Amino acid sequence: MYKNKKIAAIIAAAGSGSRMGGSAPKQYLDICGKAMVVKTAGIFSKCSHIDCIIVVADAGHCEKCEELLQKNGINAIIAVGGERRQDSVYEGLKKLPLDTDYVLIHDAARPFAAVRLIEEALEAVLAKKAVVCAVPVKDTIRMMTGRERSVTTDRSLMYAVQTPQAFEKRLIVDSYEQAYREGFVGTDDAALAERAGYPVHIIAGSYDNIKITTRGDMPAATETRVGTGFDAHAFAAGRKLFLGGIEIPYEKGLAGHSDADVLLHAVMDALLGAAGCGDIGGHFPDSDERYKGISSLALLEKVAGIIKSKGYSVGNIDAVVIAERPKISGYRLEMSKTAAKALGVSEDKINIKGTTTENMGFIGRGEGIAAHAVCTLIKSGLV
Repeated sequence: MYKNKKIAAIIAAAGSGSRMGGSAPKQYLDICGKAMVVKTAGIFSKCSHIDCIIVVADAGHCEKCEELLQKNGINAIIAVGGERRQDSVYEGLKKLPLDTDYVLIHDAARPFAAVRLIEEALEAVLAKKAVVCAVPVKDTIRMMTGRERSVTTDRSLMYAVQTPQAFEKRLIVDSYEQAYREGFVGTDDAALAERAGYPVHIIAGSYDNIKITTRGDMPAATETRVGTGFDAHAFAAGRKLFLGGIEIPYEKGLAGHSDADVLLHAVMDALLGAAGCGDIGGHFPDSDERYKGISSLALLEKVAGIIKSKGYSVGNIDAVVIAERPKISGYRLEMSKTAAKALGVSEDKINIKGTTTENMGFIGRGEGIAAHAVCTLIKSGLV
């Protein structure tokens, strides 16, 4: 209910989606982990003012549509669509409960409408009786005036119409019935209302409320992968201590073929693991003299190239240095900055902290340092 008025929503999901291609209609493609029709219907389901949702599906997908909606906790009436969008919406109108006062009509192919937009449409329709969401066009529009002639239109007067479109129930039902009596087919619901003599009012839509028409309209799908890394090195006299790519003043360094930066070694193993690219031992073996004494920052840059070649970017890195001595609290920010530069990411994506073993084990006895790292990698691409 909205201000004591019964509200229904009709979601047009019966199209073939031929311009999208593929074996199934576009409304069943995955959008952010859900079928498009589920994501769209879910927006209306979240709006507390909507009393009834009617989803119009093509005859061959009614059962699948109902199953998907129920699985996602969305209660909806399923209507069988017609040949054209206008026919399908009309079938949805026939399913409206008799006590419905106002109806919103929305395309399943607009899965990014916001609840706020629905609420604004409801507020407007109670006062205006027929409203459409629309946004000012961004491009200059030319109109054909003949086979080889065109003129520039006044862009300030042009709006791109979206859904939802909201109407008083009696008004839109009357508009549809008149259209069918007179054999008229319109491109949207507002066109039928306007033709029937009802003024249609514009409210502000959203540029985020895009319509998925072709594959190029599909949002980027994101794959996130997690990796972990662990390393430990014993202290060794006569070596400098490197942690997180920086030299830290201490009486001993760490033993190893490279500069033995235990922290960056753990980070690199985490990154390689998340990308499914093995470990640092496989890429930079201690039997290879090329890596003798090499800076682990140089190796980290190589790892950055490896994961980039696989299409991944760093989501974040969280690492901990486990040592009784030296204390690293004064160096954490510099470590993060240095590692971030080598990876080509912002500093806020790398978090480094320190802890001890409370004097237990080889670390507690001051024999060495260990490090543990966890990272996420992100790959983006079309669904």
